[in-house]
Amino acid sequence: MKKVCVFTGTRAEYGLLLPLIKEIKADKALKLQTIVSGMHFCDKYGNTYKEILKDGIKIDAKVKMFFRSNDSLGVATDMGVALKGISSALQQLKPDILVVLGDRYETLAAAISAMLNGIAIAHIHGGEVTIGAMDESIRHAITKMAHLHFVSTKEYRKRVIQLGEYPKNVFNVGALGVDNIKNMELLSKKDLERSIGFVLKEKNFLITYHPVTLENNTAKKQFEILLNVLDKQKDTGLIFTKANADMGSEDINKLIDDYSKKNKDKAITFCSMGQLRYLSAMKYVDAVIGNSSSGIIEAPSLRTPTVNIGDRQKGRITTESIISCSNKKQEIEKAIEKALSVKFRKKLISFKNPYGVGKTALKITEKLKTVKLAGILKKEFYNIKEIK
Repeated sequence: MKKVCVFTGTRAEYGLLLPLIKEIKADKALKLQTIVSGMHFCDKYGNTYKEILKDGIKIDAKVKMFFRSNDSLGVATDMGVALKGISSALQQLKPDILVVLGDRYETLAAAISAMLNGIAIAHIHGGEVTIGAMDESIRHAITKMAHLHFVSTKEYRKRVIQLGEYPKNVFNVGALGVDNIKNMELLSKKDLERSIGFVLKEKNFLITYHPVTLENNTAKKQFEILLNVLDKQKDTGLIFTKANADMGSEDINKLIDDYSKKNKDKAITFCSMGQLRYLSAMKYVDAVIGNSSSGIIEAPSLRTPTVNIGDRQKGRITTESIISCSNKKQEIEKAIEKALSVKFRKKLISFKNPYGVGKTALKITEKLKTVKLAGILKKEFYNIKEIK
């Protein structure tokens, strides 16, 4: 039986990984293992390890981090803690494959740990481009350590191969986020309102905004501009989800808390909504606003427009339902106006999501089950002649 260990360090990443975790758990040819770390064990990010246990998933190893500060020294310290803890967990669990998703620094620590322990790495969502975030470099670094690559579009597959990875080990399977939308029975509007303790208004926005980590100290100023724009929207409900543990996130989260306390009649805030409530809210709001990848990858499948602000997601493949703009007040206002316009909303039904149509978790599981691991650790650089 092949042992497949799945690493998760954030609420959003776990929500994406859940359908895959369930597929691996249900497959008799595979043994599921999990390593849980990062924000999952932090009070200010919602202690989301409880959601994992609630889903009936066994946590085989817990690797706690400090999160005492979100500056560069704090992040480096936490990476060191994660590197030591994950390496120890891998030595105990001895998996055949470690599955990691995305591009965060906790994930980089997991990949380095697996590499040092001689464990094959399967990387999900490689080949993507996000010019405004240091995640860009982390993502490509993980690609070079990984042995199996599960990408979400044809273009991203080409990019991974450009990085020297053998085409036979790079699979275009679509995005796991689309799986959740296709397979999950979302809440009704009334059940959502009951669940989050908030009555939706005539108009509603779902807002998730993260720091642009390759910019110096811009998070507070940029988010203040966005709050100013949102505050002028009449009869509008605002559902905020807090920023991840990135440099600058504390400034954003404090602004969210302060605004929500002063505007309880129209705003509500969550450290973590959980995948069911988050996607249900995405279905009923008039637009997703901010710079989260969920607005680009998942929202199109729900026919919900996205106002994508700034450079954090710059470079990702998008469909026509994504309205990108700068951090300038006038441009954000113009983008929101377009998202709410009758003419634009009539076109939403015809837009196609470039990130697939589902069954991604099943495709990944089948590859994990059938791939031969003998000799896979000895990677050679693939020199491009012609990408097929």
